Amino acid sequence: MIQEEIQPASGGQPSEQTISQVSPGTQRRHFPRRRRPHRAAGQPQAADEQRTSQAAGQAGAPRAPDLSIVIPVYNEEQSLEELLRRIRETLAVLHMSYEIIFVDDGSTDGSFNILRRFHRMNPRIKAIQFRRNFGKSAALSVGFTHARGTYVVTMDSDLQDDPHEIPNLLKKLKEGYDLVSGWKKKRYDPISKTLPSRFFNFVTSVMTGLKLHDFNSGLKIYRNEVVKQLRIYGELHRYIPALAHWNGFRVTEIPVQHHPRRFGKSKFGPDRFLKGFLDLLTVLFTTRYIRRPLHLFGGIGVLFAIIGVAIDIYLVILKLLGETAISNRPLFLVGILFIIVGVQLISIGLIGEMITKAEHSEAEYSIREILM
Repeated sequence: MIQEEIQPASGGQPSEQTISQVSPGTQRRHFPRRRRPHRAAGQPQAADEQRTSQAAGQAGAPRAPDLSIVIPVYNEEQSLEELLRRIRETLAVLHMSYEIIFVDDGSTDGSFNILRRFHRMNPRIKAIQFRRNFGKSAALSVGFTHARGTYVVTMDSDLQDDPHEIPNLLKKLKEGYDLVSGWKKKRYDPISKTLPSRFFNFVTSVMTGLKLHDFNSGLKIYRNEVVKQLRIYGELHRYIPALAHWNGFRVTEIPVQHHPRRFGKSKFGPDRFLKGFLDLLTVLFTTRYIRRPLHLFGGIGVLFAIIGVAIDIYLVILKLLGETAISNRPLFLVGILFIIVGVQLISIGLIGEMITKAEHSEAEYSIREILM
């Protein structure tokens, strides 16, 4: 009771009211001992409350799920109900905590209304809607950003990828791999799609050194650190295994079941044939020279400049030996051209270096709504 009466006020000093209520003898006997720590009133209690609050915050923080499933969606309203049913069947077998992240890539049908209903039924089903169509790479990129699972699965929403293959992919991943890609060994696609795809897979395998049969398979499983490190933009989703391989991750593939398209139409068109080559060049450049563009452009530029200088030195020697005037000879102009091209390429490399140093990351998509 006495200790309560002499408890210091909030300023750290005893209040006048408290002192007046204590007898002089009691004040002389107890007040000096209470002042010895000279600590503000309530300080130990505040520290305890802070520790308790931190512990409660940690306990109440949402636990990251074991599995994240990222699914780009573009005008697939007829497929979504069946797709979710198949995914639920697989999750019931796996017995893992999960989240499903649908990314609506600017659908013009009722796809997002269906996704909104899924979210109301199950908060673990999440949805992100783009303001317009930004492409599959952008959809995967934003899905990877929001994915919290230890393992991340990607698949298409057209029912051609089979969710029942997820346990097989996960089993292979746990053998020590960082990314396992599904190989559609038996495909149910028109020949206009399968032939270019086989050609691109062969060329990509040769040029990247990664021996896969199906680089562009939508069905893949990753460790979370893979999707957090890769930067996917433009049309680079086709070469995610190559990008992961060049970043030092272990990549493999297993055969998976492939189904014919039941609803809608394929987004594959003739323009993807040319884009495939350009994307491959992009992958080769970005993985080898994106941080040091001078190594590429500068090397070619120096080679051109050396050839040009050698040609002109040769002509100067001929002039000194009594040959006719060299300024009118086409070879002299070729030498000058090579020197100019070489200097320009070196300059491009230097400009690239400066741009690389000053680069900043910007989102290549615009989000209309997020249901999390």
